Amino acid sequence: MREILGDLQRWRGQGRRVALARVVDLEGSGPRLPGAAMAVADDGEVAGSVSGGCVEGAVVTEALDVLATGDRRMVTFGYSDDEAFAVGLTCGGTIHLFLEPLDW
Repeated sequence: MREILGDLQRWRGQGRRVALARVVDLEGSGPRLPGAAMAVADDGEVAGSVSGGCVEGAVVTEALDVLATGDRRMVTFGYSDDEAFAVGLTCGGTIHLFLEPLDW
C-alpha cells in the first residue's frame, strides 16, 4: 500500500477520482499477498499491483466501472475461473479483491 501513496497524493492534488483495489484474501498460490493494493485514476492511470501483472487489465476495467457506478464490490480471480485464465492467472490459486472509490 505504501508504494502507491505518492501517486494517491498527486492525484488528490489534481482533483482526480480514484478507485482502490486491495487483495483481501488468497486461496492457494497467488502472486501477491493480502494487503497488496492497486489504485486506478479516472483516466486509467495505474499505480501498484494486485497480481504482479497477470490480471491487472481486468482489475482496471473493474476499477473504472466502480468509478462510474460508485459501487463497492468484491471480485475473485482463480485458476478455474475462465475469465481469470484468459487474463493469465495461472498460478493455481484464487485471489479475492475489494474495490472501492476513494472518498478524499
